[in-house]
Amino acid sequence: MAPVKTIAVIIAMKAEAAPLVEHLGLKKAEPSPFPGPIPAEVFSGAVADATVHVCCNGEAKGFGVDSVGTVPAALTAYQICEHLKPDLLINAGTAGGFKAMGGAIGDVYLATAFKNHDRRIPIPGFDAYGVGHADAAPCPALRLETGFKPGVVSTGNSLNAPDVDVESLKKNEASVKEMEAAGIAHVCAMFDVPLLAVKAITDIVDGDKPTQDEFLENLGAAAKALQGAVPKVIEFVAGKELGAL
Repeated sequence: MAPVKTIAVIIAMKAEAAPLVEHLGLKKAEPSPFPGPIPAEVFSGAVADATVHVCCNGEAKGFGVDSVGTVPAALTAYQICEHLKPDLLINAGTAGGFKAMGGAIGDVYLATAFKNHDRRIPIPGFDAYGVGHADAAPCPALRLETGFKPGVVSTGNSLNAPDVDVESLKKNEASVKEMEAAGIAHVCAMFDVPLLAVKAITDIVDGDKPTQDEFLENLGAAAKALQGAVPKVIEFVAGKELGAL
């Protein structure tokens, strides 16, 4: 099994990515390695024993905000797998946590699996497809080294969680709620690229504060947490065989 030499990190929001890009000393790739009109931005450089590409989804055309959600994430992931050909893809970002699952603001999770909580298709066969299930790349040594919390990451395209989503999140046994990972996992399965996810908690889904207020209040702190967490993961996996993670 070949060692991990090319690592791609996909992050939805530029505010989440900026501290990490600065910390790693990466430079923006110009022109973009991705053909066509996709707005994704790529920042590249050498870290430890690997080439690292941090990729953001870019600005949504006509809206002036970051492209968040499963569609932009899947588009960016496809371009990454097709053109950057990573040995390992890492989805890093902020997310919601759950008091009921022992989560707290500032916690960092290393995903065990990926599911969807807003794809409800009550037709035999399609129901399982709607939820989906993709395992994260096995990484027992990395988990031991970092001490990050394990948990299922559940994906949906809304920041809030209405009752119908809360019910699905419970069925998914989710520790983390976010808006991209399952879409990325779908693409990684197509390309047979192993996927890890590192998520820093900005808000508590089953807490008392409005999600949007808590998210904005803690976004900067969570981005700083990622700045510390993601390099630990990169430095540990760089140059190792996947079976040694």
